[in-house]
Amino acid sequence: MTESPAPRDKRVAALRRFAVSITVLTVVGHAALGFEQAFITPVAAVICAYVLELGLEVIDARTRQRPMKFQPTWRSMIDFLLPAHITGLACAMLLYANDRVEPILLAVTIAIASKYLVQVPVGGRLRHVLNPSNTGIVVVLLLFPWVGIAPPYHFTEWVSGPVDWLIPAGILMAGTMLNAKLTGKMPLILGWLAGFVAQAVIRSGIEGTPVLSALLVMSGTAFILFTNYMITDPGTTPVRPRNQVWFGVITAGVYGTLVAFHIVFGLFFALTIVCALRGVGLALLAWLAGAPRPQVEPEPELALVGASRVEGERA
Repeated sequence: MTESPAPRDKRVAALRRFAVSITVLTVVGHAALGFEQAFITPVAAVICAYVLELGLEVIDARTRQRPMKFQPTWRSMIDFLLPAHITGLACAMLLYANDRVEPILLAVTIAIASKYLVQVPVGGRLRHVLNPSNTGIVVVLLLFPWVGIAPPYHFTEWVSGPVDWLIPAGILMAGTMLNAKLTGKMPLILGWLAGFVAQAVIRSGIEGTPVLSALLVMSGTAFILFTNYMITDPGTTPVRPRNQVWFGVITAGVYGTLVAFHIVFGLFFALTIVCALRGVGLALLAWLAGAPRPQVEPEPELALVGASRVEGERA
């Protein structure tokens, strides 16, 4: 009888598959799909992410007097840098700053730094609670009004016919398999989708917004990417299926509220708000429980489109 893979094996497998997926999408996107950012943008973003991840890990390990989360071998180093690789490409893919690369690098910097600066004790261990890539993107959107999210059409701008459908279908299938087999986030996805439909119906009843118009965003490649790769970040979302469902439903509810108040980029702001509120709740629970001094787990983390840790906290 074949034994099921250990959690660490699943974590590393998820990281590797996602890193390959986002790398292929970036290369094909710039070469054939119509990505509008400069070619240097993803390269600069990834290099920035590598340097920051290594530097902050060394500083954090020495400060806390703990072992570093990577060994001086090529394989260990590559696995450790996979989250940074994913974060860099995610920020470069989703943000659009015209011909400027500085805002993208700032988003990457904030994303990587947030993992070390914003942590709460969970189960006796410090864990980051803000979705790294999403946090970096949101902060840059707030700081620079002239920076926006990459237009949804650029994922299929240079293709037509059946390929228009094959690209989102392929991303959907790959993401669904990744979450079903490795991350265990299908309850979260189902809660998110159900909540998204519910907020569309509620907005229709209150504001008169056509339901189909409110749901149209679900048909785009950008929404599929957000659903399968951003909101499901294992390190900053619950593990228990019931809590996952509530996380998805609440995020959809916050999104609907933001849209009702005409706030743009609601998907990203909603996720940041819910992650922050969850972090505050976890911190309060730890404080009320009189949690002992937390220990930092000496294992590589997942950081999306941001993935971070497949086996997250049980909260």
